[in-house]
Amino acid sequence: MTGRRGGTVLAAFTMGALGSVVAARVLRGRPPGGVEQWTRKSFSGRPVTLFEGPAYAVGAVSGALAGGAGAPAAVAGLGAAAFGALDDLAGDSASKGLRGHLAAAGRGELTTGAIKIVGLGVTGLLAARMVDRSAERTGATATLVGGAVIAGSANIANLLDLRPGRALKVVLLLAAPIVAGRGTSALSRATAAAATGAAMAAMPDDLAGRSMLGDTGANSAGALLGTALVARSGPRGRLVALAVVTALTFASEKVSFTKVIESTPGLRELDALGRPSQESPTSSQSQPPSSQSPSSQSPPSSQGSQ
Repeated sequence: MTGRRGGTVLAAFTMGALGSVVAARVLRGRPPGGVEQWTRKSFSGRPVTLFEGPAYAVGAVSGALAGGAGAPAAVAGLGAAAFGALDDLAGDSASKGLRGHLAAAGRGELTTGAIKIVGLGVTGLLAARMVDRSAERTGATATLVGGAVIAGSANIANLLDLRPGRALKVVLLLAAPIVAGRGTSALSRATAAAATGAAMAAMPDDLAGRSMLGDTGANSAGALLGTALVARSGPRGRLVALAVVTALTFASEKVSFTKVIESTPGLRELDALGRPSQESPTSSQSQPPSSQSPSSQSPPSSQGSQ
C-alpha cells in the first residue's frame, strides 16, 4: 500500500472511530425524544442503549467522506440508517421476517419492515448508480445487481446482530481484505476503512452489553460494506455476491444462524470472544420490538432468539 493510499485509509479509519465516539457522546448528552426512547432491556433485565446505531452510522459515513469515498457511501450509509431507525423507533412486531412483511403488504397492511425493504432497495440502487458513474461504468444490469447487493448486505448485517459483538466482528473480518486488497478503488478502501474504525470504537460497549447497533447501525454497516464490495467488483463478482446474499436471506427464514454458529467449533469461540465471562454463548442480546429486520425471526423481547 503506497503512502498516499495508506494516508487515505488512516484518515478514514481515524475519522470513523472518532466520529462514532463523539456522536455517541452527543446523543447521550442530548438524546432526541428522551433516554427512554433509546433504551431497551437485555435478557437479564439490564438497560441497553440504541445510541450505538446512529453513532456508528454518523462516524462511519464521516470517515468515508474524510477518505474521499464521496456521495455513494453517504447515500448507502445514511439511507440505510434512516430506514433502520424507522424500524427501531416506530416499528412493531406484528409481522416478522421477509415473508411476514410481504404477506402483510399483500393484505394491504403497510409495516415499517415493508417500508424498510423498499427504502433499502432504493438507497442501494442509488448508491450503486453513483459508484458506477464515478468509475465511468455502463450497464444497467450490473448497476441493478450492485444495488441489490448493497440492500441485501444491509439486511444480512442486521440478521447477524443477535449477540453482543457479532455483527461488528463480521464487519471487521469482511472489511480487512477490502482495505488491503490489490486493485481496490479509493472509494472501496475508504468506505471499508471507515466502517472498520467505527466498528472498533463501538466494540467495547457492544461486547459488554451496554449498547447495541439495532437496525439503525446494523443496516448502515451492512450497506457500507456492500458499497465497498460493489465498488471493487465487476459484473461477475457482483453476481456471485448477490447469490451469496440471496442464499443467506432465504436461509434465515428456515435456519437459525445462532444455532449454526453455536454448534460449530471455531465459529462458536470466535463469536463469544471478548464478551464478559458471565455472558454465556447462548445468552441473548436484547432487541427492541421495533428493530426487526425484514428477514429477522426474533420475537419482540429478545434479539438473540434466532
